[in-house]
Amino acid sequence: MTQIGTFQHAQTTGQVLPQPIVPSPRSVPAKSDNQGAPLRVVLYSHDTMGLGHKRRNQLIATAISAAIPNANILMITGVHKQSNGALPSGIDILTLPALYKEGHGLYRSRYLTLPIDELITLRSKTIRTALKCFQPDIFIVDNVPRGVRRELDRALKWVRQQRNIYCVLGLRDILDQPDVTRREWQKAGNEDVIRRYFNAVWVYGDRTVYDLSQEYQLAKDVAAKVSYVGYLDQTRRLDHLGPLARNPLAELNLPPGQLVLCCVGGGQDGAALAEAFMQADLPPNTNGVLLTGPFMPSKILPHLQQQLTQHPCKRILSFVDEPTQLLQQADAVIAMGGYNTTCEILSFAKRALIVPRVTPRQEQWIRATRLAKMGCLEVLHPDQLTPQALSAWLHHNPGQIPSLLPAPVLSAEPAPIDFNGLERIASLIHTLKCA
Repeated sequence: MTQIGTFQHAQTTGQVLPQPIVPSPRSVPAKSDNQGAPLRVVLYSHDTMGLGHKRRNQLIATAISAAIPNANILMITGVHKQSNGALPSGIDILTLPALYKEGHGLYRSRYLTLPIDELITLRSKTIRTALKCFQPDIFIVDNVPRGVRRELDRALKWVRQQRNIYCVLGLRDILDQPDVTRREWQKAGNEDVIRRYFNAVWVYGDRTVYDLSQEYQLAKDVAAKVSYVGYLDQTRRLDHLGPLARNPLAELNLPPGQLVLCCVGGGQDGAALAEAFMQADLPPNTNGVLLTGPFMPSKILPHLQQQLTQHPCKRILSFVDEPTQLLQQADAVIAMGGYNTTCEILSFAKRALIVPRVTPRQEQWIRATRLAKMGCLEVLHPDQLTPQALSAWLHHNPGQIPSLLPAPVLSAEPAPIDFNGLERIASLIHTLKCA
């Protein structure tokens, strides 16, 4: 049996954490005349595939709300409100007309029958109007400096003209292969956009896992704006459950036993993993729960449901408001390798097998293989995905899967990964508020 390296939060190891990064006075925009008013923050995410971007911003929003209770926070997102869950007072959501990212990386309207250019114009004007009316102190852009298909260009120009809005680009730890990212950033002019419009770049990751500035060869002046705030501790999401939140596992009527949870993100491209999991053999006294996500193709769902007749210890859930309720109770997890899902697995220190997406981006594969080499989890390339491979892993027989990239057998515990991102973000924003 391969030993899975133990995972530790940096705050539990007794190590001295880096001090919060204090922006230099020249990088802080001038204070507005409305100095005594509650802080206003806008978080934007484009949300064209899955729920990860919105959920990341929602976690950040709740952390800011907890640290600065009178803050007003507006999330601008492309995901319907069915995925909101419980929101603390002071947070609201503006939902844009939805986009759909196809497998080859192109975009189209998810619901409306509008041409893509017309839909982008509608989204772009909506974002700029919302910013003008809301008048934020801080604007945090998730992952794409100019937004999907440059829909933020109008908004960024307006923000720059105000001179009292602190503009932040928030990046996940890994974007894609370095050569692909450099080529895409050069084509989009992203470094020049960061120079012109953004006061800071916050990387939601640990530099020891992936040094984004070095891997993507950012220019020195752009790299100078980068701060590695740490990964986002997903256990904090349980702190914000509403008083009426129900335990989704309790309603499944499962027999006693251990639990294996299979997560496929939003589900848009999770059919292969879902089908393999439903056909895999579970160990004795073990139950299995598949969380398909709200975007699982409708033609796949009946086939998955048919598998339940042959596997009485398995259940299927299409969506839950707070998936960490399930993950917290799982003994093992099989999942795709999105940022949020991986952070959840590490936050709760679960034995995990990641079957990452490898198209149209390599982001999930890079993250999963890095963490496997650090002893945190195991990785199976999707080309090698079969029910038999999952069965072997579940039965602790990884040697029967030649293509498995296992966590190494470690003679000492791996170095702790920094999971203090939420605390640092709140500290940075509090520093800006008081500047």
